[in-house]
Amino acid sequence: MSATPERGSTGTAVDVVVVGAGFAGLSAAERLAGEGRSVLVVEGRDRVGGRSLSGEVAGVRVDLGATWVARRHTAVRDLASRVGCSTTGQFDQGRNVLWMAGRRRTYSGTVPKVSPAALVDMARVQTALNKLVASVDVDAAWESPGAGRLDAVSFGEWLDRKNALPSTRALMTVVSKVQWGCTPGDVSLLHALRYIRAAGGIDHMLDVEGGQQQDRFVETTQEIAKRLADRLGDSVRLATPVRRIAQDGHGVTVGTDFGEVHARYAIVTAPPAHRADIEFDPALPEQAEGLSRTWRMGVLSKAFAAYEEPFWRAGGLSGEALTDTGTVFITFDVSPSPGGPGVLMAFCDPRVFDGFDPEARRGRVIRQLVDLYGPRAGTPIDYTDHCWGSEPFAPGGPNPAVAPFATVSYGKALTEPHGRIHWAGTETAGEWAGTMNGAVLTGQRAAERVAALLSRDVREGAPR
Repeated sequence: MSATPERGSTGTAVDVVVVGAGFAGLSAAERLAGEGRSVLVVEGRDRVGGRSLSGEVAGVRVDLGATWVARRHTAVRDLASRVGCSTTGQFDQGRNVLWMAGRRRTYSGTVPKVSPAALVDMARVQTALNKLVASVDVDAAWESPGAGRLDAVSFGEWLDRKNALPSTRALMTVVSKVQWGCTPGDVSLLHALRYIRAAGGIDHMLDVEGGQQQDRFVETTQEIAKRLADRLGDSVRLATPVRRIAQDGHGVTVGTDFGEVHARYAIVTAPPAHRADIEFDPALPEQAEGLSRTWRMGVLSKAFAAYEEPFWRAGGLSGEALTDTGTVFITFDVSPSPGGPGVLMAFCDPRVFDGFDPEARRGRVIRQLVDLYGPRAGTPIDYTDHCWGSEPFAPGGPNPAVAPFATVSYGKALTEPHGRIHWAGTETAGEWAGTMNGAVLTGQRAAERVAALLSRDVREGAPR
């Protein structure tokens, strides 16, 4: 993998330039290189992986960003296998903890069993949600039956109309924060339905065993990207933000702080909101401009507390917890082994987390872990966290938090090429949108489309 280029570097000429060294960009480059095409990946960050980032706590490597893989995520599993990365099951044995309305209790299964009435209400709302999910075209949600009506209200407004009980609302709020980095009131119902459909349904989205939280990668998800980038070698250029992409009938010119890259085609993998950071010449069509303005990124933060051992397991607890108040709203046990160290991963609400200094953030997390797991949680041997909304380059995640009206108005521009510029990235996926698997698939598909165009150009004798 190349180091940061020298300022004032001379121009480079390749068949295809790929913008972004996340899973989509690296997968596109791998596919193109495998077909004998010259390719260069330019990445604004000083690292690869995009929304995958490795951290460390008590000597244990952890995922500060994207974490889990389902059994059905075959594309990213195949990629991981090719670069020598392996999976381990997400620990979920024992009872889960629920903190709701100031009261702590435990439960088993995915859905908290607060009361018979709450279970009935959750089943009622989930049935209604599943019916709507089944009506959505995952590849073109904006063309689904009743799309305008579904996009005119937020997920939260729909829950209000369904008179969802507080317990149902609390669970759906956790889903919304984890999936879109926002509350239900901030995301369009249609956008939520599209992502639920893309995830294989609400059950698959929420479940550990057999669901989307089935496994983690032992080496961390970013390590997959690192190893793939190492294979691509000098075809990956880091710390090289793209400022401008111009095109004519013969090719594209990508302007960076370190010179220009000339190519026949470009594949841009940046999320829709970050497309706005690039100047396009000619300018993007109105619909594509609207997409970059309205498909803003959500925001999510993570914290990890490490202990000598996973002590909660001795008490019959799984390390999974849900809370309806405070900084932490969900936890998981990501300990490397029963012998320790024990590691709890906590998803944190950035509104009551990111604005504090590191010591204050630590204190807020540990206090809640004590509420959930008892006094022993108050004395961790190590702690780390990461605020995705505070990243200096391309902040936000895990996915776009798209407000009402923006999906129907601008969704078509997600994948519609702009001349010689093609789009990839997990947001552009149909099935598995919002996952690493979706990112890999879109990179490979974009590469195949561009490779076909390059072959056509050769047949037609287009000038290089």
